[in-house]
Amino acid sequence: MSDALLDPATFRIALRDWLDTNDLTPPAGDDSLEAHQAQHLRVLKALYDAGWMRYGWPESAGGLGGPDILRAIVGEEVVGRGLDHPGPYSMLDVLTPTMIGYARPELAAEMVPKLLSGQESWCQGFSEPGSGSDLASLTTRAVQDGDTWIINGQKVWTSFAQFATRCVLLTRTGGPDTPNHEAITAFFVDLKTPGVTVRPLRTMHGVDEFCEVYFDDVAVPADRMLGKPGDGWRLAMDLLPYERSTCFWQRIAYLYSRFDALVDQVKRVGQAVDSDLGETYLALHTLRCRSRATQHRLADGHKLGAETSIDKVLLAGAEQQLYDTARDLLPGVIELDDNDWRTEYLYSRAATIYGGTAEIQRNIIARRLLDLGKE
Repeated sequence: MSDALLDPATFRIALRDWLDTNDLTPPAGDDSLEAHQAQHLRVLKALYDAGWMRYGWPESAGGLGGPDILRAIVGEEVVGRGLDHPGPYSMLDVLTPTMIGYARPELAAEMVPKLLSGQESWCQGFSEPGSGSDLASLTTRAVQDGDTWIINGQKVWTSFAQFATRCVLLTRTGGPDTPNHEAITAFFVDLKTPGVTVRPLRTMHGVDEFCEVYFDDVAVPADRMLGKPGDGWRLAMDLLPYERSTCFWQRIAYLYSRFDALVDQVKRVGQAVDSDLGETYLALHTLRCRSRATQHRLADGHKLGAETSIDKVLLAGAEQQLYDTARDLLPGVIELDDNDWRTEYLYSRAATIYGGTAEIQRNIIARRLLDLGKE
């Protein structure tokens, strides 16, 4: 592949041509979480073997270089075509930059290709039963014992942990007098280590995507620390822009595909295409325009911060509006039928909670972007 492929427009055209001639359609008849995971790994392997999954990542970690936006294009095309779900795919763009930025170079060079090629899946161990929005108050503790750290504690809402090989884990390492934000340290933990227990959680939308993960005297080698002691909070803050840029871009592509499916279904049942659909399209388009600007700021090397709270609020609003419109225009489908619309409608209720609640995001916007003060 030539250097011309590093141009985003050229890259997208070539990728689309490749996807058109390489059938990665999910097998029909199985919509389970296990089937989604198998399809996810299948897609990653095919994209990695063909080189597409390596663009936008540094050569030092097994990539082929090029601007970050190339990997956003891959995610948008793959998820938008329904070849993979945004949930498992999003782990790539959250955890890979974290590994590259904080792990020892040798560890990143060894591990990143395993994730990108579908040999492994990873998860993110941040939230705890008593530390959700207030992440700095986490209590999972790591205590040094020679060349290892012994970890005890519990994480919750850990997406896809039942399929994960490794976990990027936040722990508390500082003493009682250490300020919260300086007492957090991150580790890259092998989930097959003795003392790790993963328990899936069944949610109201009927999918056990989230898990509790328990750590009971789990020994982690010191060379699996990400960064230095006390770097965990900075790692979490550096991770957040990726969660709200490239990952959102993929989810937006998925929501657009569901919008198209809604329009088709409304037409089939003889419903009029009314203003609700127009308002939903406008919400999605506004979100996409905002997310596009965020993508380009990231690609240009800008450090993202509080302004990504705007992206989060827009995403939550657009997602819930889409599924509210589906409920209104397809009477009884969500309330009475067991189908994808019902499952996704129930999941969308959490859109104003996951990844930072809407209330907290609006507080951040008010205080840090609009300078409105604390009251």
